[in-house]
Amino acid sequence: MPDITLTTLILLCLAAAAAGWIDAVVGGGGLLLLPALLLGLPNVPAAHVLGTNKAVAIVGTSGAAITYVRRAPVRVGLAVRVGLMALAGSMTGAFFAAGISSEVLRPVIMVALLGVAAFVLLRPSFGTAVADDADARPVTRARIVTAVVLVGGGIGFYDGLFGPGTGTFLVLALTAVLHLDLVTASATAKIVNVCTNAGALAMFAYQGTVLWQLAALMAVFNLAGAMAGARMALSRGSGFVRAVLLTVVFSLVAKLGYDQWTA
Repeated sequence: MPDITLTTLILLCLAAAAAGWIDAVVGGGGLLLLPALLLGLPNVPAAHVLGTNKAVAIVGTSGAAITYVRRAPVRVGLAVRVGLMALAGSMTGAFFAAGISSEVLRPVIMVALLGVAAFVLLRPSFGTAVADDADARPVTRARIVTAVVLVGGGIGFYDGLFGPGTGTFLVLALTAVLHLDLVTASATAKIVNVCTNAGALAMFAYQGTVLWQLAALMAVFNLAGAMAGARMALSRGSGFVRAVLLTVVFSLVAKLGYDQWTA
């Protein structure tokens, strides 16, 4: 455990709880948790902050995934297939992370997020319960393969390489590719996100860059927030998830823009 004050420890635990709630609803909890760790641990190497973040996040994500699986119509087999590809992708991304400049990736991710926000705003029916519209087409084998390879492998690689907004990208991609409503997509994304976190965490643990005692304490609060968020998403439905999704997307854009401006 690093030498930090009691006040800082309490604030980190509260940030972990809030991040767990956000991540369970629509992803993007790292938007809050990573900056909180960086501010609370200014003298700790960045690699240890990233490793600790993954150790905290995987606990909350796992709790949310269990809650969703028990109460939402999740195709667990498909989620596991996408997740296994995502695990391999995240480990590969983490392996290459040291040689990639985040300054290069930030503008690309910002453009992608703005495109996502525009798409969701211009299509109010996106992610609602499918009925008789064009998005209600049956999920073909080709779409399943696309979900496994591109959604699992591609976003998994991104999570290991860079990270912010992984859960949000998973929700959006699964909704678009597999025609899921936002609640089911969030549930499926949680299972996949457990795998991406596990892959990255395995790499960080192998490198010895995890503060396990701090992570264990924060993980308790992250788990509580995540389970509360999952229950709220299930009870309030796709409209609520859509509103949180747009809030998180714009917050991610603002955060990445600020990082780019101050870099």
